[in-house]
Amino acid sequence: MENVPQSSIPGFMERNRNIIKGFLIGFLILIMMIPTALIHELINERTHRQQEVIQEISSKWATEQTIVGPVLQIPFKEFVQDKDGKVLEYRKHIYLLPEQLQANADITPEKRNRSLYSVMLYRSTATLTGKFNYTALQKLKIDPQNILWDDSRLMLGINDARGLEEEVSLKWNDQSYILEAGLPENNVIENGLNTPVRIDTTKPQIFSLQVKLKGSELLYFTPVGKTTEITATSSWKDPAFDGQYLPVNSQISERGFTAKWKVLQVSRSYPQTWTDAKYDLKNSAFGVRLIQPTDGYAKTERSVKYAILFIALTFVVFFFIETFQKQQIHPLQYILVGLALCIFYTLLLSVSEYTSFNTAYIVAATATIMLIGLYVWSIFKQSKIALGFTTALAGLYTYIFILIQLQDYALLFGSVGLFIILAVLMYFSRKIDWYNAERKS
Repeated sequence: MENVPQSSIPGFMERNRNIIKGFLIGFLILIMMIPTALIHELINERTHRQQEVIQEISSKWATEQTIVGPVLQIPFKEFVQDKDGKVLEYRKHIYLLPEQLQANADITPEKRNRSLYSVMLYRSTATLTGKFNYTALQKLKIDPQNILWDDSRLMLGINDARGLEEEVSLKWNDQSYILEAGLPENNVIENGLNTPVRIDTTKPQIFSLQVKLKGSELLYFTPVGKTTEITATSSWKDPAFDGQYLPVNSQISERGFTAKWKVLQVSRSYPQTWTDAKYDLKNSAFGVRLIQPTDGYAKTERSVKYAILFIALTFVVFFFIETFQKQQIHPLQYILVGLALCIFYTLLLSVSEYTSFNTAYIVAATATIMLIGLYVWSIFKQSKIALGFTTALAGLYTYIFILIQLQDYALLFGSVGLFIILAVLMYFSRKIDWYNAERKS
């Protein structure tokens, strides 16, 4: 048997070069997660700054508004005999909600800009009409002679009274009142206005209120009527209907929206009348939120979640090209390509603060693809390889862009796309003789 010179036997590193290189590439992918995490923190910082600006402008304009009520407060006397036989007199309150409540709100949006950020504000004119019926008081079994009708007050809840642009006028039957600031107590309504009213117990009390109010982002109402019907209209074309109830009918177009709600007393958690009990009427609030259709920070954050996919697939393709071409790529070159992929997100974040997210994505992706494509050409000196790699990278960026835009089908589209990408990698990897990949033809 012919003796093989010891120098011609490949060493351990040479025999397992591909395996070692694979582990090294995996380690580099993990290393690239460090700048990705830093970029994620940068996005959170910018988002927090945006929220600070929104709160600052809203605090000077008016915050989110919820109109609670109206609620009628009627005092009554209660007599209790103590253990010594002495009769004590207490003053308590009846709270009565409207038999019917209709509200029509016209909302005019206003966008205010501060530095790079914009805040959605609005002005609204809400007209509330309805009637009170005293037949509901019979359930309380209170002696009518003990009810202090002359001390009755009408209360209306307003989240932020700084948003009131005019005095709130009340038409009560044939009389007119101006609501005053503050409330006699806050067991039912925390903040708002009130006025004394004169009650005629022989007939239902018909009322009409007009509230000119400004606020930020959302306008809510409470279904205090036995039957509550709310109609909201605005020129804003991107509303979000939320709260405890959705509209029974809504129309949204380029010219704005119209929404209508109808809520019955049986679908809420508090009665039509009660005495000295606490109920949080705001828990049943509903209405409309004026949302801004594009949030560059939210979409940029979603795109960062796919950073490991970008880096891993790019490094795997690099490794395949390196194996097929039998040309070694230095780990530093992998790192430079990984950093270029990470800088894409800083470009996307910075450009999206001055323009739309879609435009920023195209600009950042184009710059990154061109940079990496030229770098691949400088490494392999083959236009075919550089063009193929650039096309594959462009396809990956397009795939992620579509994935970010989707909402309901994002998981399905993402799963199918990843399956196809894995199938393509498996198809090309079958041509590699991994045990003899180090031998040159």
